Amino acid sequence: MSESEIRKNTPLDPDAMYRELEEKIRTSCHGMDLGRIGAAYQMAKMAHSGQLRKDGSPYVTHCVAAADITVDMGLDEDSIVSALLHDVIEDTNLTHADIARQFGEPVADIVEGVTKLTRVQYTSKEDEQMENLRKMLMAMAKDIRVILIKIADRLHNMRTMAYQTAEKQRTKSLETMEIYAPIAHRLGMQKAKWELEDLSLQYLDPTGYREITESLEKKMPELEAFMSSMMEKIQKRMDAEGIKATIFCRIKHVYSIYRKMYAQKLDINGIFDLCAFRVIVDTIPDCYNVLGVIHDMFKPVPGRFKDYISTPKPNMYQSVHTTVIGSEGIPFEVQIRTWDMHHTAEYGIAAHWKYKMHDGGNAVRSGDEDKFAWVRRLLESQQESDAQDFFHNLKIDMFADEVFVFSPKGDVINLPAGATPIDFAYSIHSDVGNHMVGAKVNGRIVTFDYVLQNGDIVEIRTSKSAPGPSRDWLSVAKSGSARTKIKQWYKKERREENVIRGREMLEDELKHNGLTLDDVLADEIVSPILKRLSFTCVEDLYAAIGYGGVTVARVANRLRDEARSAKPDKKTVIDKVSEAAERREQNARKEGKAVHGILVEGLNNCLVKFSRCCTPVPGDDIVGFITRGQGVSIHRKDCQNYQQRISQPENEGRWVRVSWAREITDSYVTTISISAKDRSGLVMDIATVLNALNAKVRNLSSRDIGAGMALTIVSLEVKNAGELKYIMNRMASIPGVSSVIRNGS
Repeated sequence: MSESEIRKNTPLDPDAMYRELEEKIRTSCHGMDLGRIGAAYQMAKMAHSGQLRKDGSPYVTHCVAAADITVDMGLDEDSIVSALLHDVIEDTNLTHADIARQFGEPVADIVEGVTKLTRVQYTSKEDEQMENLRKMLMAMAKDIRVILIKIADRLHNMRTMAYQTAEKQRTKSLETMEIYAPIAHRLGMQKAKWELEDLSLQYLDPTGYREITESLEKKMPELEAFMSSMMEKIQKRMDAEGIKATIFCRIKHVYSIYRKMYAQKLDINGIFDLCAFRVIVDTIPDCYNVLGVIHDMFKPVPGRFKDYISTPKPNMYQSVHTTVIGSEGIPFEVQIRTWDMHHTAEYGIAAHWKYKMHDGGNAVRSGDEDKFAWVRRLLESQQESDAQDFFHNLKIDMFADEVFVFSPKGDVINLPAGATPIDFAYSIHSDVGNHMVGAKVNGRIVTFDYVLQNGDIVEIRTSKSAPGPSRDWLSVAKSGSARTKIKQWYKKERREENVIRGREMLEDELKHNGLTLDDVLADEIVSPILKRLSFTCVEDLYAAIGYGGVTVARVANRLRDEARSAKPDKKTVIDKVSEAAERREQNARKEGKAVHGILVEGLNNCLVKFSRCCTPVPGDDIVGFITRGQGVSIHRKDCQNYQQRISQPENEGRWVRVSWAREITDSYVTTISISAKDRSGLVMDIATVLNALNAKVRNLSSRDIGAGMALTIVSLEVKNAGELKYIMNRMASIPGVSSVIRNGS
């Protein structure tokens, strides 16, 4: 009998789990009201009564497990109570008022912040995910404990993912890798980040995960001997120097090894720095004393020294890092920090939250609150973004690598990697960005699209008579904050222009869907859209499209879907278009037989081939070209070859009308090109997302194209244009990717 079957036959006992939790609280969390925590457990147990998890255990066992993780994080009493109750609003009949009545408003607000928006209808799963993340992060701006409990919730779900279907394992693992692990990293919660990444990799690439873990098991005796030897040498030298130090050693976590193996095309035997040593001391001066001793003992590797004590990371992380080569010729990393820094490195923002009590009941030190004020600043700039834009901006601002630059006064400003002077200007103040007329980097004038590098000194030149930001800046700015502030300027200063521009953009987009404005401006169609997007009138919607607050394609798609579901008294254009398409297909069926899913007007059962220059798929607008001896070649209508050859006299009469058959079961090979900033792990990230999407990849290649950019070509099989568009959108969300286009466009 498998382990899974054994556990299903012996479900977990929630009362036993709670008794263990209570004992942990009693021994490690002094001064907490166990009666109040016990009441929260009883409420959760009653509310979830009859609900089971996939392993057959009562659902409340998940709530207890999440609370146990919050205790390990060192969170406060309200956090533990909230963790026990975190699913009751979503999954039971209990309300915010019920929780507030017994446990107070703060707990009720935290639980509501964690709760998903399950009672709202969305046009797509992607919309739902983005709105859930948006709500959760907005709640996080008010109370950081919302996201900490959500991470605890996700961590336990990933620990028990073995009981889910393969599809759900991949979906949740990709979501964890894309959202929750980076959030944990941004909050400095390295232990949680590492575990989330390793658990996700286990389902995204089970073969790769298994190969690494098996290889580590084989190498473990050798690694343990090396670590023991190095720790003994370092400890003896520290004692000889009179430095009080505690030394730990760890093996790199599996996902870190996986990224390095993939990026450098190595097997595990080719990775030498599998071990990392930590030297923990009492004071900051001791950190630098230890650094000198380590460099005296071992040969430092040039370019591998980083001082995060003098320049902390935005997530509060502080340490000195150096990579050295031991006498055996094996490189290894040494991290040097104080105990306070160590605690922050392990638990991140949880270690500094104002409700956590230190030193016998004293609150955290004054000024710690400022260390995570970036959370509020980041979210304040996103208040008026639509969900898709919000999600895109958050991925850049929270999840991208950072670059550290300096103001002329020496202030350190951190920005997303790839940031420009525009991002720097808006990070100082909106007025600086809006009135910017030029920029200097290291004393030299640079263009607005100059990519800032670590250590650059940036000076912004402004003028009161400046006309304001250009719309082109939206494509140059890297940070979501800068893009949002540019849009806000256009919203405020150019309303009439935005209304006209937005109306024209929507008209053009609707034409591609076979619609006109008249078809979608009926109250029963447009009113639900206005309400969903929080606009009071159609002009506000036009203005938002005009200044970029909402994407025109998104609005047009929602209007189209609403028009299809509405039941007007008379036929709309979309009905007529559908009927016309049906008639054309019926006529085509009478005239010819579909070959490879293609109907050719006037020709019966002819040879059909798909052009390699544009690789069309179902859903594309297509046209046929009668070749000499090779049948009809199918092109997309936006194909460059078709556009160039359509007016050539020698091709007159050789272009024929073609259409897709109504029922298509085949898959079609197509090709996309991904342009991105060249970096370590880029190809692995692309392959991981493709694998998580279960995409059928025929070929994948990547090459350096200069200027710090790489071009990745992917050939894959898809069912239709909708599936292809979804894959391309996911590719575009990978950090560093600047464009994703289809070949032939």
